[in-house]
Amino acid sequence: MFAPNVELKAVSDVSFSLNGGETLGIVGESGCGKSTLGRSILRLIEPTAGRVVWQGRSLTDLSAGEMRKARRDLSIIFQDPVASLDPRMNVGQIIAEPLKVAEPSLTRKERRGRVEKVMEEVGLAPEMINRYPHEFSGGQAQRIGIARAIVTEPKLIVCDEPVSALDVSIQAQIVNLLKALKERMGLTLIFISHDLSVVRLVSDRILVLYLGRVVEIGPRREVFANPGHPYTKALLSAAPIPDPAVARARGRTVLKGDPPSPINPPSGCAFRTRCPIARDVCAEVPPPLAEVGADHRAACLFWEEVRADPAVVD
Repeated sequence: MFAPNVELKAVSDVSFSLNGGETLGIVGESGCGKSTLGRSILRLIEPTAGRVVWQGRSLTDLSAGEMRKARRDLSIIFQDPVASLDPRMNVGQIIAEPLKVAEPSLTRKERRGRVEKVMEEVGLAPEMINRYPHEFSGGQAQRIGIARAIVTEPKLIVCDEPVSALDVSIQAQIVNLLKALKERMGLTLIFISHDLSVVRLVSDRILVLYLGRVVEIGPRREVFANPGHPYTKALLSAAPIPDPAVARARGRTVLKGDPPSPINPPSGCAFRTRCPIARDVCAEVPPPLAEVGADHRAACLFWEEVRADPAVVD
């Protein structure tokens, strides 16, 4: 009934570095491997190959006990704020849970003090500490999730589509909160989203994924103003622009067909079956990430042709 020994590579050959205090935005269509990548970094999903190195230590080589200690520096904010909270626990218990693992020596009074402190930092009144998740709106629930993520004072937070399930008006509040917390706490963020307008607001660098592979990575301004990969260019052209004149001048890149199956990806460049400038050579070998600018790389053999037509100035 099911095909035996079928291998699906959700993420393949992804390599990048993070600078302390920066925000790396990871973008791409649904199903491209963004969330899998983010969770693999934290070993919430175990990688089948490769290494995740954090501050000189290979997380992939740590024992379960060592990984529990390392998690004090690592945290995650989930996409669905309500589903990510245990309905049987009150807010105080939810936020305090990571502290019990990271700092088991804390007394109950000390834990409560830490919980009340982070509640205030994310805009929740400490008086709400005994309420349950169903008593909160989506935006408030995400604030609870953020409080839980920062209570151990981590250095790195993976933000996995943290605003996609929220109303637009609430999205702006949560984005501004994350930016403020980043500055105040000196956080390093990996911000995963399919919404380029949100990524543009929060990110210092952009990483673009297609079918589990990095097709472009570079400084935000460079990627938005002059992309080096046709897929990035198509994503940018689909993003809404308030000014009709600017939108008309930029034009629109319409991709043909649907993304290929990750079980049976195309040979060579995985994007070639949808690419408007694909050539025969694109089927022969996966293109390497080529330097297309300062700290800016793109996996396209014809990146100069792509860059000859600027996208949108940031």
